[in-house]
Amino acid sequence: MKFFIDTANLDQIKEAQSLGILDGVTTNPSLMAKEGITGRENILKHYVDICNIVDGDVSAEVISTDFEGMVKEGEELAELHPQIIVKVPMILEGIKAIKHFADNGIKTNCTLVFSVGQAILAAKAGATYVSPFIGRLDDISTDGLNLISEIREVYDNYNFQTEILAASVRHTMHVIECAKIGADVMTGPLSSITGLAKHPLTDIGLEKFLADYKKGN
Repeated sequence: MKFFIDTANLDQIKEAQSLGILDGVTTNPSLMAKEGITGRENILKHYVDICNIVDGDVSAEVISTDFEGMVKEGEELAELHPQIIVKVPMILEGIKAIKHFADNGIKTNCTLVFSVGQAILAAKAGATYVSPFIGRLDDISTDGLNLISEIREVYDNYNFQTEILAASVRHTMHVIECAKIGADVMTGPLSSITGLAKHPLTDIGLEKFLADYKKGN
């Protein structure tokens, strides 16, 4: 499973990259605003800065909601850097745009997906990634992980090549469960990745090993 970090914070991206296990980055206008990145030119520059840190795919989101606007924005984003993946919302105009991008060799990430039907449309249109938001489903007492499982079943049935990118991952158990049910990618905060390394028995064991070593020196 690929590990993406969901942020616009360059320091966190650098830290994740330094671990040697980071495969890409996802971000959105809200995450950009959180880092104080506003204005079209600043946002575009920030995408390039992110691409210069990581080795893998970087999702850059369009803000238009009409076909023509999405195509114009998406083509501009794709020209920024070879690692850019154009992030398109799951609406009918977005499906048209994804199909256009797929026909023209531009990779896409269909975002804000909350149902199997939406995931089928994204795959049919040729999306590179589909992003079901599992955390937001959990927030409304719906099983987000079950959605991942159902999409996996449908995609396997028809050999769809679209990768399932589990988005809105909140914690380490989300990551582990997504891996168990076959998500191709997860994207979440840095803590959801670094948390995988933590276990109290590891800490206790290491502490004892070091204490025993010091006794003999």
